[in-house]
Amino acid sequence: MEASKNILTQHIQNIVNDKTLNGFIPEIIDCFHEFSLLKNEFFVQEGEICPYFCFIESGILQHSILASGEEKTTYLALKNSFTSSLKSYLQQTSSPKNIKALSACKLWVINVNNFKSLLKNNKAFHQFYYNLIENQIFLIDDYRIDLLTLSPEERYTKLLVNEPELLQEVPLHYLASFLGISTRHMSRIRKNIK
Repeated sequence: MEASKNILTQHIQNIVNDKTLNGFIPEIIDCFHEFSLLKNEFFVQEGEICPYFCFIESGILQHSILASGEEKTTYLALKNSFTSSLKSYLQQTSSPKNIKALSACKLWVINVNNFKSLLKNNKAFHQFYYNLIENQIFLIDDYRIDLLTLSPEERYTKLLVNEPELLQEVPLHYLASFLGISTRHMSRIRKNIK
């Protein structure tokens, strides 16, 4: 458990990126607790209120929506990242999406009351959240631009270069959905690019 807390501490310190705030980090770590999901278990289901914000120590969480009766992957949250159905979590409203474990997951979670208290009263957590959200906005922006400007082959190649672990750990149909490509087309691309 201590080794796990050290991993969480290190990731928060890296995101805060300000050694003068390190004294505030133990209070943050004390607000997180361990939480496990089995493969195919839900972190939150559409229509429910998301109970936690989490750090993924191990495993992969798939964010998805149902569109025209078909599951569409909107995001893949990997090991050593933070995730939630954020609007549902912070505003305590129904989640518009599912978040499901694609493999067994070991998570560190924080409830919304502790989260909001830290955001208001802990300088390191405030900086952590600001930096985390800013980085997510950059990633979303890049993803949208890629969808509009890159061919399916180029999107796949970029994923191959930037996130090769996804190709090893995530089933093909989830990756295809995430990249906005049909599974059949994705199979052809993989054969041609190896």
